[in-house]
Amino acid sequence: MTVHPPVAGHCDELQDALGAFRASAHALESWGERLAAVLCGGGRLLAAGNGGSAAQAQHLTAELVGRYRTDRPPFSAIALHADTSSTTAIANDYGVDEVFARQVRAHGRAGDVLMLLSTSGASANLLSAADAARAIGMHVWALTGCEPNPLMAGSDEAVCVEAATTATVQELHLVAVHMMCAAFDAAVERGVPGQGADTRGRGRPGGDRSHG
Repeated sequence: MTVHPPVAGHCDELQDALGAFRASAHALESWGERLAAVLCGGGRLLAAGNGGSAAQAQHLTAELVGRYRTDRPPFSAIALHADTSSTTAIANDYGVDEVFARQVRAHGRAGDVLMLLSTSGASANLLSAADAARAIGMHVWALTGCEPNPLMAGSDEAVCVEAATTATVQELHLVAVHMMCAAFDAAVERGVPGQGADTRGRGRPGGDRSHG
């Protein structure tokens, strides 16, 4: 593993990781296109993360409810951690591991998408959310750090960032969010083929995954 000097070396670490991450472009384009089919068909995106990953998840939902680059209709996307009254009440009454899972059961429907972001891929509350989503027929996608990790195994599909530091993983998760949004907007603009069909794909838990 290359050792970089502090501060300026941060850019070098990011550049090193970005080179390998480019291999994930096809998977992220596919996610954006399939997400457009789900949301244009009346479905919903739920997203969650902890700490910095919570901010990245909320960034994604903001781009969909608002806009990414150009004006377009708003779409249903909820960042589960952003409802502080629900998250604190659930944590108090049911435990931290249920913070997202209980909201998934409340807001999610079969065919919807759950996007989970985790640098470690080991957060218990995200693993519980993935289980809850799969149980009701949602499609579970994950952005994680280095593989293998439990969240990768517990999701239908995952893009895993190979990077030496948590900061670099988070930075590339933001790149991933923007790549998805670009693909999403392009699909909406040209019209989503097969709108209203089953857009969950053929991925099974432990099955189709892409790793960056």
